[in-house]
Amino acid sequence: MLLQIDNLTKRFGGLTAVDGFNAYVDEGEVVGLIGPNGAGKSTVFNLVTGVFPPTSGRVFFDGEDITRKKPHTVAELGIGRTFQMNLLFADFTVLENVSASSHVYPRSSLFDMYFNTRRYRRNEAEISDRALQILQLLGLESYKDELAKNLPHGYQKMLGVARALATKPKLLMLDEPLGGMNPSEIDFSLQAISNARDSGVTVLIVEHNMQILSLCDRVVVISFGQKICEGSPREVRENEEVISAYFGGKHGSA
Repeated sequence: MLLQIDNLTKRFGGLTAVDGFNAYVDEGEVVGLIGPNGAGKSTVFNLVTGVFPPTSGRVFFDGEDITRKKPHTVAELGIGRTFQMNLLFADFTVLENVSASSHVYPRSSLFDMYFNTRRYRRNEAEISDRALQILQLLGLESYKDELAKNLPHGYQKMLGVARALATKPKLLMLDEPLGGMNPSEIDFSLQAISNARDSGVTVLIVEHNMQILSLCDRVVVISFGQKICEGSPREVRENEEVISAYFGGKHGSA
């Protein structure tokens, strides 16, 4: 088990955003975390990655308790993530954006950088090569010299995925990677995420768009902060409680 979420709860004042939530992700899986608006999906992501401390409960990654570790420590341990709001260096090229994210694992000292040593030049060349490989993996290589701000919305989203991959994650967490895309961008992005999966990365995806289920081995459904269903994509589609959560009823609109 690569990721284990154990009875996680988060309260913001009188609001319980996540309530006794349990889930797991095995190595090599693609797991979808879905639910209606306000269900607590992104809060779970923020609790796992150290953006918020939980009110109670534990998070284990690769056998280590990471419950209250800082986001940079979580990244160093092997969890890469994207955000709903795409955080890019707008005036950097696509290649420079991915290269910048690779520096979470620096191998050059300030001395090396200042004096442009052989080690620094070799390290920078390796980073550039790896960044280009990631762009090729996601189908973005033809845009490598384009400024990030000039990319279409969906391609900016996939550049965010490329930046997360540059941190060499064991687990890739994607927060609404298809949000706001047109149909052609969705097709491109589904293929890009599929390529990332096929490269051997374990993936946990938060998404509203049910097309994401085509990539998932298993799906967890959350509503009002609680897990209401878990199973294969087909089982989830046919589950009455899930249908109720999305279209009204006991677990209605959120």
